[in-house]
Amino acid sequence: MPDNGFLNMRLVFKFFESANMQRWNDHIRPVELVELDKQAHKAVIAWVLARFEEMEKGTLIDWTKIIEGGVFEFLHRIILTDIKPPVFHRMEREKGQELNQYVYSELRHEVPNISEEFMIRFQRYFNEPDDSVERRVLRAAHYLATNWEFKMIYAANPTMYGIDGTKRNIEMQIEDHFDLIGVQRILLEKKSFGFIEFCGQLRFQQRWARSPRIPRTSVLGHMLMVAIMSYLMSQDIGACQKRMANNFYTGLFHDLPEVLTKDIISPVKRSVNGLDEFILEYERREVDEKLMPLLPSRWHDDLRYLLENQWSDRLLKDGMMEIVDRIPDSMNYDRYSPVDGLLLKVCDNLNAYIEAASSIKYGIRPRTLLHGRDDIRDMYQGVCVHGFDIGSLICQFDDMDI
Repeated sequence: MPDNGFLNMRLVFKFFESANMQRWNDHIRPVELVELDKQAHKAVIAWVLARFEEMEKGTLIDWTKIIEGGVFEFLHRIILTDIKPPVFHRMEREKGQELNQYVYSELRHEVPNISEEFMIRFQRYFNEPDDSVERRVLRAAHYLATNWEFKMIYAANPTMYGIDGTKRNIEMQIEDHFDLIGVQRILLEKKSFGFIEFCGQLRFQQRWARSPRIPRTSVLGHMLMVAIMSYLMSQDIGACQKRMANNFYTGLFHDLPEVLTKDIISPVKRSVNGLDEFILEYERREVDEKLMPLLPSRWHDDLRYLLENQWSDRLLKDGMMEIVDRIPDSMNYDRYSPVDGLLLKVCDNLNAYIEAASSIKYGIRPRTLLHGRDDIRDMYQGVCVHGFDIGSLICQFDDMDI
């Protein structure tokens, strides 16, 4: 792992802290809505919008800009916490540079060993705004994710003062992005909208469902955490653009079948011989029958490539998937579409470790979390993957004050 690389456990934990950031907390809320889940849903919607632009219009999409832009906007939001949108937008117009300087200063203070390259890219993103298709996709995804939440809020607050003004403002912002074909498709509330709805349901499915825990996190929020960590690691290993994007979206979608099966914990899978294989086959069939029909047929092979054999290193040769022990440097090129499945499994387990260990640090320490934390810690003692000392990363987190 390079010194002062992108991967930084304190930075990772900044993203995780957003599970404590309540949204719409000045309204009656039928369900708990937190920032981590909203950003995860936004990332899914941005993928859908960008794919439509790419496949239907032939637009050349810079997927690094989509992924990094989403990560940077998320981090910016975390630092500024819960400012009401009308206030925030006015602050941006009148004090935008000063606001950004505050964010940069706070980030350096809270993550003192943050990568200089990460900070350069982060500052450039906000200091050099543009109206590229990638920025428009991210803005549209932001408002569509907000609108998905707002429909629940509106139903619970129909007579609240100002609620209709909020509704009108969100609808106007979405209309400003109606040139994006994906926005048009989603607003039809048919197939593509169904995929967004399916993914949104994972906001309601809790991780570690049998254990009290602080903060509680959803399956969808966990998926984004895995994706963000995979992005940071991909930067540190010098992944090509396609490899980085594949790693990010494999992380973002890796638990997608759980919307159809719910979470089947590992001890249950291991308790019956052959049950694990049965579950995988069942999930594959359910994805093919219920999720794939919600997306254009030309996307199906690409999504299957992300979802299947997700913990194996793999690449494409002559259009055929090949499982490999490790992606060789000679194939770290877009044309091979590499995926670091082993690294993604590490990201999945590290985020499970953060979920358990952070709750224990907060003082909520049921036996399930203690065993889960200790099992993961033992699993990675002395283990290195792609130059990352995983045991050392766990120790870094253990030494953090939160």
